Amino acid sequence: MILPVRAYGDPVLRAMCKDIDKDYPELDSLLENMFETMYASHGVGLAAPQIGLPIRLFIVDVSPFAEDEEDEELIAELKDFKKVFINAKVVEETGESWKFNEGCLSIPGIREDVSRLENVTLEYYDENFEKHTTTFTGLPARVIQHEYDHIDGILFTDYLSVFKKRLIKKKLKNISTGDVSVDYKMRFPK
Repeated sequence: MILPVRAYGDPVLRAMCKDIDKDYPELDSLLENMFETMYASHGVGLAAPQIGLPIRLFIVDVSPFAEDEEDEELIAELKDFKKVFINAKVVEETGESWKFNEGCLSIPGIREDVSRLENVTLEYYDENFEKHTTTFTGLPARVIQHEYDHIDGILFTDYLSVFKKRLIKKKLKNISTGDVSVDYKMRFPK
């Protein structure tokens, strides 16, 4: 089932999310719905707060980035990168800082360059509640960092300069009031 994506201004997007356990009600259905929602919205990641749930859960599928690559090794890495992250905790972020033009399903029509470190090590559980500690690099790391921010109540716009924030202020207000055109299901703050 495709769920509505919560729009900028919804308080759940600023929530510090809570851990869940393996008995979380209908987790399999929730994950299936999240992937369906993400694909219908043309996203590469989706966090539970974006569908109204203040829990430490997010999903990523970076395979669409493989279409833009020419490096065969990178294509292979990206095309099969589909993961579930439950109760994730950042262990370490390392490497060079690099800019990439980010967007967000909860903030449609706005894209800005954001600097992030190139590597992130996470401790997390997968959909079977098996624990992992893994280091991710490059585009997968970036998407993971973006989605991880969501479960800590942080949006990519929080990284922008005061000047950039001023430039997009009206667009953000329009999104929060529903004055935006999107081709996917959204729920706007009341």
